Amino acid sequence: MFDIAIIGAGINGCACAYELTKKGKRVALFDKDGVASGGSGAAGAFISPKFSKSGELKELLHCAFVYSMDYYEKEFPHILQKSKLLHIAKDEADDEILRVYKEHTDLELFDTPKNERESLVIKAGLVNAKALCNAMAKSAQSIKEEVTSLEYDNGVWIINETYTAKEIILATGAYKQIIQEPYIQLRGIWGHRIDVETTTKNPHSIHQYVSISPSENGALAIGATHNVHYHPQTSTGAYNVQEGREELLEKASRSIKLENVKVVKDYTGLRSGSFDYLPLVGSLVLSHETLKNKNIHFQTKKPNYWEYTYYPQLTMINGSGGYGFVLAPYLAKILTENIHTSKEIPKGLLPARFFARWAKKI
Repeated sequence: MFDIAIIGAGINGCACAYELTKKGKRVALFDKDGVASGGSGAAGAFISPKFSKSGELKELLHCAFVYSMDYYEKEFPHILQKSKLLHIAKDEADDEILRVYKEHTDLELFDTPKNERESLVIKAGLVNAKALCNAMAKSAQSIKEEVTSLEYDNGVWIINETYTAKEIILATGAYKQIIQEPYIQLRGIWGHRIDVETTTKNPHSIHQYVSISPSENGALAIGATHNVHYHPQTSTGAYNVQEGREELLEKASRSIKLENVKVVKDYTGLRSGSFDYLPLVGSLVLSHETLKNKNIHFQTKKPNYWEYTYYPQLTMINGSGGYGFVLAPYLAKILTENIHTSKEIPKGLLPARFFARWAKKI
């Protein structure tokens, strides 16, 4: 019997496993292909805030960025590569966004290299995606097995008719959901990263059309969450790796002149985003049971989530898009505190917000 079974061993699942085992929980971490085998393993894992004028997502990512930089430095200093981040605007609209951002941010700003577009430099970093996920997962029991059945019986979750756990966390990304609920719809975003050898020296992390890592021993990484049309479970053909490489190199060349380039490795995988761009963290609404409740008025602008019926002892963490390694430590802390001490999760993160919108429409 496990205290908690986490289904999905990407960065969200691994971060939750790490936090929960620190609380003394006995944790099982399930994944069909193993730790960081999907989108998380393909990520460039750049740690940066969101550069925008305002909004709920910007504020969330600012808090997560500050928290995560400190977290990685304390918990995994051997995996964090600290570097200055040079962010360059893509166009005139981006110029204005960066001007406003620089006027209002409390982050320390540094002198920027001369660019045609607006730019800024801040302290930031990146992590080795695979190494970090593996380090986080060490304290849990990793089970390389696809979860095909979940059944709740007499206060216990039964997984694949074999394993038992008191609680479940779904961290399955944009792949097929184990529990089918019509209001949970995630966007699959295909990611591609390449490691290249080059004689070009790059002192910063650069973000513009794609993300480019600092040089290290004559090599650097170029990556992007860039293709919303390809999905490994629904697309009819295979992903064209060569076209993806060419696109990444062309976009990188707009930011920095790359010389004597040789691609040495490709990483690809699916990342998940939500349709309001905010992540989903917390309990899952049982839609069928909730809709039968005649006392709930669904046509309201201010729904009361406490009226809904939820799956027992089951939560989810998903929808981080291209900011998985920024958000994961912060969201894992929020979810762990909720499970461990019943501390409330911010309303804007709860999956129930999607149920409220869906129920209102139908």
